[in-house]
Amino acid sequence: MAVLLLCHAHDNYRLLLPSHFQPRDLNLYFFVSFSRTKPSMCYDQLFVQAKCLSDGLKRLGVDRFSVYAISYGGFVAYRMAEMNPDAVEKVAIMSSGIVYTDDQRAEQMKKIGRHPSEILVPKNPNDLRLLVNLSMYKQSSVYWFPDFLLRQFITMMYDHCRKEKMELAEQLAAKKADPNLPVLTQETLIIWGDQDKVFPLELAHQLQRHLGSKSRLEIIKDTGHGANMESPDEVNKLVISFVSQVAHPSMMVK
Repeated sequence: MAVLLLCHAHDNYRLLLPSHFQPRDLNLYFFVSFSRTKPSMCYDQLFVQAKCLSDGLKRLGVDRFSVYAISYGGFVAYRMAEMNPDAVEKVAIMSSGIVYTDDQRAEQMKKIGRHPSEILVPKNPNDLRLLVNLSMYKQSSVYWFPDFLLRQFITMMYDHCRKEKMELAEQLAAKKADPNLPVLTQETLIIWGDQDKVFPLELAHQLQRHLGSKSRLEIIKDTGHGANMESPDEVNKLVISFVSQVAHPSMMVK
């Protein structure tokens, strides 16, 4: 039976899978603080997070698996695939700015006008509305929700492990581009919304060019950063088909 690791951050999605998958659904922010226990590894929290996930799966008896990662989860999944080429069979990455240059990141943060930690871990209803606006292309009903309901949602979704979530967002903002980013050996599916306001579509093309012939890019029209929420049927179909199919020696670019 195939195993698919759902690798994400900030509780930002759920995926329904057919019975032939064993879903392993883990939230990345639980692993951020682990770096404190190993000072020699603090320079690379992505390494720590990827190793924690890999070691955890081994303890569960999972020797081979595929990974489906969203946004920040893509950074960790990429590192997992690099570190464990024999264990990670396939990689599906959605809306993840792995190949951001430092100039591109600075320009994007300037456009947004707020520090990522203030947006990704909202404290008040207006922060949450801004997060939704950045994540979605289509108009969301959250704009019409009264403030007291949004405050309750923030308490439920963001106050738990808030400090760890803030650290995760700050790490993402501070992370420098890797000029020696390795090319993965696994077949890789890249999924992106054409209206992504967090990680612009050009980053999807950059990632595909970096990975080369063993990658495939699927662009979903009229969809923003939260493609799994705006176009869930299309995203799920792409991921399930990709992970289920027999491996091919090369993949064509779409």
